[in-house]
Order: sequence, then C-alpha cells, then structure tokens
Amino acid sequence: MRFNPLSWLFGQFSHDIAIDLGTANTLVAVRGRGIVINEPSVVAIDRNAKAVLAIGAEAKRMVGRTPANIVAMRPLKDGVIHDFDVTERMLQYFIRAVHDRTLLGTPRPRVAVGIPGGATEVEKRAIYDAAINGGARDAFLIEEPMAAAIGAGLPAQDPAGTMIVDVGGGTTEVAVFALGGTVVSTSIRVAGDEVDEDIIAYARNVHNMVIGSSSAEETKIEAGSAFPLERERPVVLRGRDIASGLPKSVEVSSVEIRDALGDSIRAIVEAVRQTIEATPAEIVSDLMNQGIALAGGGALLQGLDRRISQETKFPVYVVEDPLTCVVRGCAEVLEEAQILSRVQADVASMRGRR
Repeated sequence: MRFNPLSWLFGQFSHDIAIDLGTANTLVAVRGRGIVINEPSVVAIDRNAKAVLAIGAEAKRMVGRTPANIVAMRPLKDGVIHDFDVTERMLQYFIRAVHDRTLLGTPRPRVAVGIPGGATEVEKRAIYDAAINGGARDAFLIEEPMAAAIGAGLPAQDPAGTMIVDVGGGTTEVAVFALGGTVVSTSIRVAGDEVDEDIIAYARNVHNMVIGSSSAEETKIEAGSAFPLERERPVVLRGRDIASGLPKSVEVSSVEIRDALGDSIRAIVEAVRQTIEATPAEIVSDLMNQGIALAGGGALLQGLDRRISQETKFPVYVVEDPLTCVVRGCAEVLEEAQILSRVQADVASMRGRR
C-alpha cells in the first residue's frame, strides 16, 4: 500500500476507528482511547414510522417485549449483513457516537472492520459500503482470524506457524498463519448463536416448553460446557409450556445441557481437525510447540479448550481477554501501514466503483 501524505495528514486530526462488527456484539475502539463501545448488535425499529428507536443494550432489552409495531432485530446473521439498511444505520450511530466533532471541519475517520474469513465478495462489498455510508472516510476490511491473532499478540508475522480458533456469535473461524499470511483456513457458520439454538431446541423437544434467546444464553453461560465439569451443576429453565401456554420451570443438569450442545461442539472440533489436516507438515510441528489459541466469546464456554485438545492431541489455550481480540487487532493494524497493506482484504475494486 502506497504512503498517502494527505490521508496521513487527515489521520492526525481524525480519530481512526476499529470495529468488530459481530453477530452478537459490536465493539468499537478509537485511536488513543481504547475500546469505547461494547454493545449488543441489536436495533429496535418502529415499523409504522420506519424509525430507529434504540440501538445496542437498550434495544436488546426490548427483545421479546415489544408491541406489534416495534421490532427488535439483529441486522447481522452468521457473521454477515442480513439487513443492509439497518446495519448501515447502526454503523453510522456507532461511528458518530465516538468520532470527535468538536473541531470545525474535523475529517471523517478511517475505519477498520473485522469480517469473517469466509465472507463472499458480495458480503465484503456490503460491509465496505455500510462503513462508508456510515461516515467513514476510508474503510479497511480485516479478516477476523488475522485480527484476533494480532490482537492476542500472537506471532502471526513470524516464519513459524501460528493457529487460532475464533468462536464468535455467528461464525467459527479457524486459521493457520506464517509470515503474515494465511496458510490454510476454515470458516463455518456454527458458533455461539447455534449453541443458544441447541438449548432452545432441547427445551422444546425434551421438556415441551418454549424459552427465549436471552434465557438460552444465560443457561449457556451458567451451565453450558464442552467437557465434563469437575462439579456438575443444576440449572433452571424458565419459559412457557407449549400445551397449556402457562409459565413453566424445569431443573436440569449441566450434563443434559452439554449433551444438547453436542452437534455444535462436534462441528467446531471438526473444523479444527480439517484445518490441521490441510496444514503443511513443517508447520504442524510449530503448532505442536506453540499450541492452538482460542479466542472470541465462544472461547469462554467451559471446557471447550480441553475438548479441542482431547480431540486433536494439540495443546490448546484461551487467549487473554478473548472477547476483544478482533477489535484490538483491527486497531493495531490501523497504526502500522506495512501490516495493514498485508492483511487487509482486497477492496481496491470497491473503491474504484465509488
């Protein structure tokens, strides 16, 4: 990437912004200020007036509690934009919320956005356009596995191989890096949201009751696991009985919840195994020494690191502060022009068509 003195000059007066545009949560970091926003990727809309009523945590509190004319929705699904217009308005809200407008004529910020490794060209274009229309002067798309590796401080730019598993809300990204490039990668649309759906399906099929997504997420956090716990624990499912429509609560074991998550956990483990099988033998030995890094919100699922280690025979560890790796990585590459030129997704054609 060529050095652009005009862009550099503007950058001294604008606050460059890094965004982890996640299916479940959006994190925003600003140069010199760190992470300033960590909000659910939820937007509440009045369908009659076609107006945005709330974004983020306030909108999430409305999920399942709104009248007919108000819908609280997540505009991203499986890590990509599901509703372009709503995503654009959400991005615009976050960019305007953090960009310093106290100086007359303050340049619009450069924005780096983390994207799934398996995003299509159409999906990349949608994210790029949403960032530009949301108020960015220029937008850079960084694949989430690379951003997570950089944010976690992994030596992705070194000759030795590095492997990361980023389990987000909509996608699980598995990638092996060497010399700052991706050697092999796998992206599957099975992650935290699918785990929540497993719990919802378990409640319906086994206990004949309906529970909401928020209740499923709370159950996952409290009793979800991918490996037997030292002390199994009970958890209470609360919802509505399908037959009577009346409130219902059932006490279940963390063992039952773990069984319910079986298919999703197996899919994640299989993605890791497939990536290892496709990795050159020279790099496999590096990975045996360095281990596999586990990042993203899904890394906090109890025992996931032990399950992957058991299945692959590789050492596995959870990185420090796994929830913020992607946004921290995006912020770091904005500071380093050489790294940015190597790791950004190709958007030259997108800029050329504007």
